[in-house]
Amino acid sequence: MTSHNAARERPPVSAGRPVRAGAPIEEGWQIEGDSAEAYETYLASAFRPWADDLIARAAVREGERVLDVACGTGIVARQAAPKVGSAGSVTGLDVNAGMLSVARTRAAGLHPAIEWRQASALEMPFPGEAFDVAFCEQALQFFSDPLAALREMHRVLAPGGRVAVNVCRPIEYSPAYLALADALTRHVGAEAGAMMRSPFPRWTVDELRGLIANAGFGLVRVTIEPGMLRYPSTGEFLRREAVSSPLAAALSALDAQSRGALIRELQSALSNRVDDEGIACALELYVAVGTKAQ
Repeated sequence: MTSHNAARERPPVSAGRPVRAGAPIEEGWQIEGDSAEAYETYLASAFRPWADDLIARAAVREGERVLDVACGTGIVARQAAPKVGSAGSVTGLDVNAGMLSVARTRAAGLHPAIEWRQASALEMPFPGEAFDVAFCEQALQFFSDPLAALREMHRVLAPGGRVAVNVCRPIEYSPAYLALADALTRHVGAEAGAMMRSPFPRWTVDELRGLIANAGFGLVRVTIEPGMLRYPSTGEFLRREAVSSPLAAALSALDAQSRGALIRELQSALSNRVDDEGIACALELYVAVGTKAQ
């Protein structure tokens, strides 16, 4: 669940030094050349249950107009499309051209066809009251101004429209990721550790509720939802985080001794999370829903 950079809204996942396809991190372990496709394969697909949960909480109905804000490779948009049917519409918005390219490919043949727009969530290219539901999965924490993004969502929603978002809880509630962040800090550097921590904002339930309410939404409800992500091994946990994010550049630059020390520290830290299917990584989310007044 690696950050795309907390300072900007979903910057390109290949940010930093270009990643050479096949650059070794560990013997038998290769970095993939297309980070956006890797993000879809390893992270977006893993979050499908949470995407379905958001759609259910917003009670998406046939004929509604849905907006997926900071859509990435479009998992929420794709899951919403069958719910709105041919009478409805789905639009995915993201600043990242690479993510949108993968989104278009993965959504080919869906009905209704999803419209993909490259633009910032802080300044959406839509008129007011253009949508009935706005989703934002695992992106609000990356915006430079989350309140401004929520106010834009409020602006483009029709009266009675719903917003549904999820974000990670503080990182101590997801201890495997805390262990990874600490190990990255020691073996790669402070920037890599901070990158790993950035998907986990320090918000409390009250702070997230207040943020959404301050954007103009009422009937705001925030819940804590525990979940689990699984990885076949410690090395695969690290590899998937690397290939799906800017961490790839920093990790591919490590020498063999440093890579080995990083892997060994992670194996020790995560030993109590190993079972017969690999590594079980607990992940806690906030899920929030609000409504625009009629």
